[in-house]
Amino acid sequence: MSATQVSSTNRFTHLLATKPWLLADGATGSNLFEVGLVSGDAPELWNSEQPEKINNLHQSFVDAGADIILTNSFGGTRYRLKLHNAQDRVEELNVLAAQIARKVADNSGRTVVVAGSIGPTGEIMEPIGPLTFEQAKEAFAEQARALAKGGADVMWIETMSSPDEVRAAVEGVATVGLPVVCTVSFDTNGRTMMGVSPSDFAELERSLTPRLAACGTNCGVGASEVVACIHNLAEAAGPDVVLIAKGNCGIPQYIDGKICYNGTPELMAVYARMALDAGARIIGGCCGTSPLHLKAMHDALVLHTKGASPELEQIISQLGEVSTGAKAQWAGEQSREAGAAAGATTRRSSGRRGVSSAN
Repeated sequence: MSATQVSSTNRFTHLLATKPWLLADGATGSNLFEVGLVSGDAPELWNSEQPEKINNLHQSFVDAGADIILTNSFGGTRYRLKLHNAQDRVEELNVLAAQIARKVADNSGRTVVVAGSIGPTGEIMEPIGPLTFEQAKEAFAEQARALAKGGADVMWIETMSSPDEVRAAVEGVATVGLPVVCTVSFDTNGRTMMGVSPSDFAELERSLTPRLAACGTNCGVGASEVVACIHNLAEAAGPDVVLIAKGNCGIPQYIDGKICYNGTPELMAVYARMALDAGARIIGGCCGTSPLHLKAMHDALVLHTKGASPELEQIISQLGEVSTGAKAQWAGEQSREAGAAAGATTRRSSGRRGVSSAN
């Protein structure tokens, strides 16, 4: 759905209709780890316990130039909160998440969009797992109602992998009547963990009711892969679909007992320009992206004039290697076999010596 097809009274669709690109914020979790969040804890509980730290993170991204800030509610469904015995606090924690972000946005002196962050349930859906479509849909609707109540402008479904969960999430959050966007994570050889390629996602988006106000990719395995996947998604989706690129800050590395990301502000500035040229209109950062990185991205975009989509070789030389799957898709090959890594096979052992079965 193009921006002009949605009422311009909404902050999100208004900005889309009036600006050539929008800057989304950076990481939530990895930045909260820097101010005391412990691995395994629920960031959403900090909406109640440490609201000033959530406020400060949002403010730092607004100061860096963000047009869109995501609420601290990624794990805010009843299923994710159940891991912390907080499944009965869905409304409370999500309302607080939106209210904290709304206050920062409203005090910014300009139009800043509050996006209600909604991540996967963490459950496996039927027929493989126990979660039914209706259960997932209601869980997403429950979270969306609370985020809307707290003041969110847009429902921001992110880091998805399963087509069924995407459908359930979109149908659930659409019940609140706000624009809906969705990003998936192409983190497995140019596909999501559940096998969805950019071409598959473009086809899925066309079948959704309602159609998305924007779609794209977040997280993943690095800035280079995100840019390549945006190129592939743009080829499949066409020019009328608003695309989102929200890539990790380089590649994760385990240093001195913690996960660090090797992306510099300079690298993320190059990524931002390339993502825009590749077809993204909403550009931000995911894991590892600090306000310092985001400021470099903002400044790079302000000074950049959109050009032709980068060549694959240019992406690799400036941002890093790209998966074999993404390379194959770039060349028009959509089969898993075409994108398989060297030495891979499409057959796997059945557990009996000398016998294999189709994958």
